[in-house]
Amino acid sequence: MTRRRRRLVLLICCMSLLIVSLDNTIVNVALPSLGHDLHAPISGLQWTVDAYTLTLASLLMLAGSTADRVGRRRTFQTGLVVFTAGSLLCSLAPSLGWLVAARIVQAVGGSMLNPVAMSIITNTFTDRRERAQAIGVWGGVTGVSMALGPVVGGLLTDTVNWRAIFWINVPIGLLALFLTWRFVPESKAPSARRLDPAGQVLVIVLLGTLTYGIIEGQAAGPVVSAVCFVVAAAALAALVVCELRRPEPLIDMRFFRSAPFSGAAVMAVSGFAGLGAFLFLNTLYLQSHRGLSALAAGLCTLPVAGITTIVGPLSGRLVGSRGPRLPSVVAGACLAAAGALLSQVTLTTPLPLLLGIYVIFGVGFGMLNPPITNTAVSGMPIAQAGVAAAVASTSRQVGQSLGVAIAGSMASSAAAYRVNALYGLIVLAVALLTTGRWARATAERTAARLAEAPQVTLSQG
Repeated sequence: MTRRRRRLVLLICCMSLLIVSLDNTIVNVALPSLGHDLHAPISGLQWTVDAYTLTLASLLMLAGSTADRVGRRRTFQTGLVVFTAGSLLCSLAPSLGWLVAARIVQAVGGSMLNPVAMSIITNTFTDRRERAQAIGVWGGVTGVSMALGPVVGGLLTDTVNWRAIFWINVPIGLLALFLTWRFVPESKAPSARRLDPAGQVLVIVLLGTLTYGIIEGQAAGPVVSAVCFVVAAAALAALVVCELRRPEPLIDMRFFRSAPFSGAAVMAVSGFAGLGAFLFLNTLYLQSHRGLSALAAGLCTLPVAGITTIVGPLSGRLVGSRGPRLPSVVAGACLAAAGALLSQVTLTTPLPLLLGIYVIFGVGFGMLNPPITNTAVSGMPIAQAGVAAAVASTSRQVGQSLGVAIAGSMASSAAAYRVNALYGLIVLAVALLTTGRWARATAERTAARLAEAPQVTLSQG
């Protein structure tokens, strides 16, 4: 494949990431307006976000297996159709319940996009340095979505209404559908993974009960909350036992013997928990407490988006040339600092100071994405790299869901942002622990064991 064709494939894949990521930022800026029109409490707003991210987290691995079995382009195109249809359903939702259901439909389509897109990128860019740079561009698209989402979402919410925020996905989805048909070749795995229905059900039960217990715990009472956490713990234990016994598990537990891989998963959960909490709390603070319009609140997020767009590709280059330690450490330090500073923000905090803190957060988040993805797939046998990347992508969605759930359940925004600072410290500590000589040795031993085992593949995420 020529270099020009590879770049075109990367562009098409990035379009899928754009519409899936765009939906998070667009919806966040419209939450106050949406909540007012649909008479939704804070927990309802949390479910509007988490119904989407939880469904993505639950189905990413299944979508990857399906793509390997029936064809990656076919699965990718199906995902574009379902996601676009789900966006239209969201715009027509007559109540909160219907909106949450339509968000689930969106996420079902979204789960078929990014895993397959990352698989295409990894197999298109076979050179290690070129792949790291492509992943950096991929991470930078998150910054683009953060830039476009709040501004476009705020403009549509102020000039039309919140329902218009879902229309933007339709033309992008249709264009990506045409370009995929025209330029992306069909491919399947030489040996597709068998389905793991027990593992899939346990993942859904684990994530669903854990999130429900966090979001609805105060309203439902301590008994219901305790039952949810017990069921989640039991589902986690059963999942580990089940996956260890299956020859082709949904989640290969052997990967976690690699310290870099385990570290990438922990950093993904922690970093994206911070992102989910930041987006949720920032919208409510700027609009509900400081009285800004949706558009003005969206414009306030531009420093985060702009710096993420710049730093993402830079982080990818650093990973390619110097390894993941430096960008991971910088990410953890900046996320911790931003969380600590935001916990001190009040209604009278000068806007320039607030925007400066947002820049620090943007540097941290922009640095985080490339080392997570690169660390997850590097060192793995080529047939196992897809499974590893899918776990990392699932960890991102799990983290974002938990971040929103925990932030909404906190007594105050200051307390929630102190938890965000803790997320950053976890990223920093794990980065230092899992990027040294000992950690690389565990990755080499794990890769050697996996290379000796029968090989199967899975689309990456």
